[in-house]
Amino acid sequence: MSTTANPTAAQQNPVIDPELPAPLSMGDVLRVPMMRRLWYAQIISVFGDFLALFAVINVITFKLHANAQQVTGVQIAYMLPIAVLGILAGVFVDRWPLKPTMVSSDSIRAGLCLLLIFATQIWHFYAILAAISVISSFFGPAQGVAIRSAVPLHGLRSANALMQQVMFGMRIIGPAIAGLMVSYLGARSCYAFDSVSFVGSALLIASVTFLAPGPKAAAPTTDAAGSSAIGKVWLDMKQGIDFIVHHAALLFVILAMAAGMFVLGCFGPLIAIYVRDSLHASTKSFAIASAMIGLGMLIGINGLNTFGKKLKDTLLVYSGLCGIAVGLVILTLLPHLWSTILGNLIIGFSVAGIIVPSQTLFQKATPPELMGRVGSTFMSIIFTAQISGLVLSGILTHYIGVRPVFALCAAMLVVLMTVGKIWMEPKPAATQSA
Repeated sequence: MSTTANPTAAQQNPVIDPELPAPLSMGDVLRVPMMRRLWYAQIISVFGDFLALFAVINVITFKLHANAQQVTGVQIAYMLPIAVLGILAGVFVDRWPLKPTMVSSDSIRAGLCLLLIFATQIWHFYAILAAISVISSFFGPAQGVAIRSAVPLHGLRSANALMQQVMFGMRIIGPAIAGLMVSYLGARSCYAFDSVSFVGSALLIASVTFLAPGPKAAAPTTDAAGSSAIGKVWLDMKQGIDFIVHHAALLFVILAMAAGMFVLGCFGPLIAIYVRDSLHASTKSFAIASAMIGLGMLIGINGLNTFGKKLKDTLLVYSGLCGIAVGLVILTLLPHLWSTILGNLIIGFSVAGIIVPSQTLFQKATPPELMGRVGSTFMSIIFTAQISGLVLSGILTHYIGVRPVFALCAAMLVVLMTVGKIWMEPKPAATQSA
């Protein structure tokens, strides 16, 4: 498998890691007005999302007395539409004007969040969260295109780190703030705040002067022009998928990212069982252990962006996969609280080593006219991996137990590293140019 299997794509963007100026810092990236406003929009909308999601989980757990499967269903309802529609959404993102797509997505989601105020049954929450997710499947790829157009290539790693830093930071503080708001103001206050946050995000994005985008999707060929509307959409989807399949390095980082998200999907629901059955510890220990993953991610994002600027993105991805495997092995072999804290920190830190370089490689390698399709396919694969982890974790644990599941995930990561090294190692710049 080689990146030169698609000659047109290779000519448009022949090198994944071109010779670029020194990488920009987060501060340098934030001096770009467009990027700064996109970052502000990310902060307020993600904060609102976490408040609303944790409020929903709180309501269905303590007021509607949902069981474990129903609580997990909240996360699945929120992720499944993106996994299913992601590839299709990218086709339209590549053709629609960028700013109206993002502003209208935020505006629609603001209205949908208000519907949560009137939800009284579990299926109400499922339906509303799924509807929000459908709209998010268009916003995500559009945001990726916007970041690519706002920041030069040598600033993409810092730009992605800034965006992910918001996600990880909110993962740490979001539950605590949501708990306080639900206790003192009620869950509806969280839903209202989420709606307001989307309005604020839409206003910030509307105030941005978008840079001239790259070329849009090419005009239909003679064969495509004679086909139906569905046929044209399918041809566009196929073009994005073919680019990924024939781009060995990009395929590897997407698989690496998916593997990391699959492990987190398995790990998230099982850590409580692990603390209870393997450590025989309390709820307080579970809270500490869970927080270590978010803390590790936050440290990883800032540490790698500060000290790993000169490291290749591919090296960071390999190191991230290896680090997650090491953390899982620690949890498998050393069932103690201190080792659990250490293992979770390592896993969180290592996940950060995959997420930002993977996004950066994808943005560097993808031609502008394919950004929407490739980005949405990327999202679809990642969310599918997370859902698979959520579903399979319970099934595998029933038959083999929690710690063997962790060991199995570690083995899977080792296999992926081996496959990537043998068959999907990015080609040197000189070879690709030739």
